[in-house]
Amino acid sequence: MIAAAGGTVWGAAHRGRQTSHMAAITSIWLILWTYMDIAHPYATLCPTLDGGVLSVLSGTTRPLTGREIARLLGRRTHSGVLDALNRLTEHGLVDREEAGRAFLFTLNREHLAAPAAELIAQMRGEFFDRLARQVDSWKIPAVHVSLFGSVSRNEGDTNSDIDLFVVRSASVDHEESRWREQLDLLTRKVQRWTGNPARIVEVGEEEIPRLREEEPPILVELRADAITVAGAEAAALLGEG
Repeated sequence: MIAAAGGTVWGAAHRGRQTSHMAAITSIWLILWTYMDIAHPYATLCPTLDGGVLSVLSGTTRPLTGREIARLLGRRTHSGVLDALNRLTEHGLVDREEAGRAFLFTLNREHLAAPAAELIAQMRGEFFDRLARQVDSWKIPAVHVSLFGSVSRNEGDTNSDIDLFVVRSASVDHEESRWREQLDLLTRKVQRWTGNPARIVEVGEEEIPRLREEEPPILVELRADAITVAGAEAAALLGEG
């Protein structure tokens, strides 16, 4: 049963043995809202290529060529990157120096706008830090919490949700109100931080042996991509496969 209200969709609890890849999932909560490009969070404030260039330069003090910056951004050509570098150099935010037949670029960290550029570059790390702090504040600790899916692979975009895998202690009832409130608050916090939908895949600790036995596709994904936020590492908890 799924009910919708105020832009929020709640997935009903899944009970009993099922044959689908969601067999051991006891609940999925989904919040729908406006989205951020998870793989390129700087695009929220600087949607042009300039944002990507600043993100790369903010992350290093080593001078880089336009080709190196393009490669780090995953671009096949560097012409657009050079255009962005020329614009940023004109504004004084990027320094350019000759190196033979090439030019090397660095962020001018004395520029008034440099702190803003550095902050944009740190958005992904800030999200992970906020997530960890939120989970650490729970009055009822989880056995395990991790990020998985496109966000953990740094492949997400504005259409991506944020997938969280949560393992509930065997001593905590699925319907425990304080536990549910924690999950509810987490989904709302993620939406407020990013604008992206949060999807919590929750299982009970007692269901882990059955998950390991049945090997649903989600288990393979977790082993490969999960970024642990709290508790035991995903590989140790779920087995090596």
